[in-house]
Amino acid sequence: MISWAVPSYILALDQGTTGSAAAVMDDAGAVRAHAKREFRQIFPKPGWVEHDPADIWRSTLEAAARALAAAKVSPARLAAIGIANQRETTLLWNRRTGAPVHNAIVWQDRRTAEFCAKLKKAGHEARVRSRSGLVIDPYFSGTKIRWLLDHVPGLRARAKSGALAFGTVDSYLLWRLTGGALHATDATNASRTMLMNLKTLAWDDELCDILGVPRALLPEICPTIGILGRTKGVPGLPDGIPIAAMAGDQQAALFGQACFEPGSAKCTFGTGSFLLMNAGAKVPPAIPGCVATVAWLWKEQTTYALEGSAFICGAAVQWLRDGLGVIASSAEVEALARGVPDAGGVQFVPALTGLGAPHWRPEARGLITGLTRGSTKAHLARAVLEGMALQNAELLSAMEKGLKRRVRSLKVDGGAATDDLLMQLQADYSGARCVRPRVTETTAAGAAFMAGLGVGLWKTTADIETVWKKDREFVPSCSKPERIRRLRRWQDAVAKA
Repeated sequence: MISWAVPSYILALDQGTTGSAAAVMDDAGAVRAHAKREFRQIFPKPGWVEHDPADIWRSTLEAAARALAAAKVSPARLAAIGIANQRETTLLWNRRTGAPVHNAIVWQDRRTAEFCAKLKKAGHEARVRSRSGLVIDPYFSGTKIRWLLDHVPGLRARAKSGALAFGTVDSYLLWRLTGGALHATDATNASRTMLMNLKTLAWDDELCDILGVPRALLPEICPTIGILGRTKGVPGLPDGIPIAAMAGDQQAALFGQACFEPGSAKCTFGTGSFLLMNAGAKVPPAIPGCVATVAWLWKEQTTYALEGSAFICGAAVQWLRDGLGVIASSAEVEALARGVPDAGGVQFVPALTGLGAPHWRPEARGLITGLTRGSTKAHLARAVLEGMALQNAELLSAMEKGLKRRVRSLKVDGGAATDDLLMQLQADYSGARCVRPRVTETTAAGAAFMAGLGVGLWKTTADIETVWKKDREFVPSCSKPERIRRLRRWQDAVAKA
């Protein structure tokens, strides 16, 4: 680690699904301050989810300003900026003015389910899987781009002419941060589009043809770590700050959890839950229900990951709060769920926006079963937490079977990872020790670590490993037969969703 005479800081921008966060990290790897600004969710139709790009940008700037103020750090002392972002969310904007041409279509959005079904029926799934590492699903960006071009008048012609730019949220933020100078994405985000060849790390002409996406729309694919550009004309920030890392939020969390060795794994409990395992320098084998993705690209060396994604996790607790009024705040769910020894036979399947891995059923919908006259809101709260843990246990089981490898330790992070009951349930149902770090906002930490490496603040990942600290470990407490019985009951419920 370099010791600088004047302390330098890194600003991590963690742009998420329900809000934009920012963290300020010092050159010793300590987070000095963290701030978050929520923004509105737009639901035009059932199964549709959108964001206003102006809300994304405004909330990002507000979170950054609040974090810097809380840390009492002048923006002039920033050595670098790192970006982590909600990944598959899709934006199109005017290259000349920077004005978005439509709301962003969020990764949770299921409007392209019918088009995905047509692609599968036409026999494209094997080719898409072999080239991109992904399954055909509305989750990924490519079909969202196609929908915009087909449904917003005039967009396809403008796209072919080069007048429009496509980007995931990282691209949009980079565009805004550099005053429109750069239209680029990193390899982790590009690997979530269904348009990038996972082996060559380049846009694939055949995939673009299958999805009907003009190459003129697409950004340059860059490394995850390294100076990508510099700030220009950003309110509250001086010009010239290096933007030294960009990564999808789940890859940033894998990095922030110091999962640098093949086989190491983490699960992030955010709006959805995302289980990633470091797969090393080779594209991992195709495993039913899981996808392959880029973990990071640094110094011309690609690290890959195996991933399972569940679309609803912490969002289920928000649904209890906002949709049903069962709790007044998300923090209340643990105490309510602890009010009963078990869920009393109530089973909750959180398929509120379809089922992701390992089922990939966009048509599925949420399900509550086992209700009786004796069921209470405490039973429902407990069933929600159990559903969150059970879907992750099923994901981990699919990975273990595919790799023929048992995962003994699973690092956990994200907002819901502070819930001790949920973490114990996760350990019980997965059969793996769940290890929670002192800093659970590891997405922002990962973006900061990456940016620090990008400007030479740290030299190797070994420097990062010295910073990562354990908070608590949750050890499985139920027997293997009980765990198997519980997972079978869960799978029966999922089949009905």
